[in-house]
Amino acid sequence: MPYVDSEVLNMALARAADSGQELGSLFARDFKTRVTPNETQRNTLIVAGVYIIVIFILWHMPFLRVIIYPFKLLTMSHAFMGVLTCATIHSIELDPDEGGATSMSGGIPWLTLPAGYLGSSLIGASLIACGFNTDASKVASIVMAVFFLFTLWWARKNWLSWLLILGMSGLIVLFWFVAGGEALRYLVLFIGVMSCMYVLWDVVDDTVARKVNSSDASAFADLIGCCPSQVWGVIWLIQAFIFFALGVIVGLVAFKQDAAQQKADAAHFLPVPGSKSGALSSSPDYLVWTGLTVVLGFLGVL
Repeated sequence: MPYVDSEVLNMALARAADSGQELGSLFARDFKTRVTPNETQRNTLIVAGVYIIVIFILWHMPFLRVIIYPFKLLTMSHAFMGVLTCATIHSIELDPDEGGATSMSGGIPWLTLPAGYLGSSLIGASLIACGFNTDASKVASIVMAVFFLFTLWWARKNWLSWLLILGMSGLIVLFWFVAGGEALRYLVLFIGVMSCMYVLWDVVDDTVARKVNSSDASAFADLIGCCPSQVWGVIWLIQAFIFFALGVIVGLVAFKQDAAQQKADAAHFLPVPGSKSGALSSSPDYLVWTGLTVVLGFLGVL
């Protein structure tokens, strides 16, 4: 066995430890720099905070909560997980108070049952991250349009689904035209915050506070055969908080452009039709289209 000088070995280990600490320190400083918001991101965080307060107030006001119905009903994760697990989707029934009830056969229940809460929080977190950037919000709105088409197909016999989704589509199109798409960014951010808050408060109502006799958590507890529904509700609640935090962190890290840069980028990425700079057009066709979207948006809110 070759001889190894213990002093040399200790020096090498000390240098390795110092290098590791230095790399860890550099990573920590770099991460702190990345998650430190610039002025545009601070404004976005402030708006998101206002959204949370407004949604909380509307959620608990019987006569005012009708305003958030169109946003509350974007919870079709059960059906999408059912498709991914080879289930047959029979129908989706939308209800302003309960969100949505999905009728399906087959699939993997231990994946489809928690998909309603966890899928909605994941989608909400993704939309929150996209809400930090105008171009990302445009992409997110296109993805939402695809979701709407699937939802309309599954809930085609439900008039409420047609009314709400047409209204939501009208709002998205209308906000795309405002300020070169900047308004769309705040709409996507609101939908993301709404989706996450819906999960958080619904989990508390259905499992922790037990305001309903049956829920996805109780069905999941019966299926798994261990732990009461409150335990699964708390687990899902923690996961929803984690998704929400990750959505904010991704938005802070990935989209560092200031408002001016975002406006310049948006003028060249899927710009407003008939406009070179993304500004509002005054052509007759545009005014007719805008009028239609306003009507559709108004119907969706009602």
